[in-house]
Amino acid sequence: MTLSKRKFGRTGWNVSEIGFGAWAIGGSWGSVGEDDARAALNAALDSGVTFIDTADVYGDGRSERIIRDVLRERGGERPIVATKLGRRLDPHVTSGYLNKHALEGFIDRSLSNLGVDTLDLVQLHCPPTEVYYRPEVFDAMDSLVAAGKIRFYGVSVEKVEEALKAIEYPNVVSVQIIYNMFRQRPAELFFREALKKNVAVIARVPLASGMLTGKLSADSVFAADDHRAFNRHGEAFDVGETFSGVPYDVALKAVDELRGLVPVDASMAQLALRWILMEDAVSVIIPGSRNAAQAASNVSAANLAPLSNATMQRVRDVYKQYIAPHVHQRW
Repeated sequence: MTLSKRKFGRTGWNVSEIGFGAWAIGGSWGSVGEDDARAALNAALDSGVTFIDTADVYGDGRSERIIRDVLRERGGERPIVATKLGRRLDPHVTSGYLNKHALEGFIDRSLSNLGVDTLDLVQLHCPPTEVYYRPEVFDAMDSLVAAGKIRFYGVSVEKVEEALKAIEYPNVVSVQIIYNMFRQRPAELFFREALKKNVAVIARVPLASGMLTGKLSADSVFAADDHRAFNRHGEAFDVGETFSGVPYDVALKAVDELRGLVPVDASMAQLALRWILMEDAVSVIIPGSRNAAQAASNVSAANLAPLSNATMQRVRDVYKQYIAPHVHQRW
């Protein structure tokens, strides 16, 4: 299939509207063998994906190194590879982001892991809110662009307020934010502002940690090293990253309400991805995949016909009834 491309803000890039999120092939999603990880990435690239998102902490660099090795083996035109920095800080506090030497050290490590001389896109990885109010952090990123170590930089945020603050900085070219059927608030104001300022939007956690695949149940069991087991209440990082912050039992009820909207010969996951593609402000969606079949299925969501007004309204209604009381005011 030929994946449609979308403009990636003011970078001059056009990227596939569905990309590849490489968290799962790094860690925190249970065991994913290297063969499966490589197969998932190859399947996505074979399907036309031209945007890969990773981070230095995904498997302590494992995700970056797998991407490096697969791209070297494939050769040919290279996709855009975005990575992130900051979560290696211990403690993960604002003062760490004020240390330009530390930031440069993280970038040097990612350059090595990815086997490149210049990183395409580096994103601050969900830093504390205070970081967005410290211009010197963004000045440091500007200097790293000037040094030729990175082409562009952006941010990955937890909250809409952080996204709105981040795009006040003139050289922030992209914002990665959770946007899915269970997290609709970005569409209220932030997307309008992003379009106005020509900022790329990367939609992450598009399937609400697998909840919007429709395959989970009250009896589902997750491995001990899967964040869906160890971060249910935000024990390790922001709880909004796990099931989009929606209580598990509430999310299951909402999914049951959405099942009737799934088109014939499509999956609920594909419906959920197609729903995101209805938003013009979104530049690329980055679903994760643990194997080749999941990767190919995610990409094929782009083949679904545009959703009807009735379907879009029903999703809004389910969100307002079940989900919004738990998440809307929080993120």
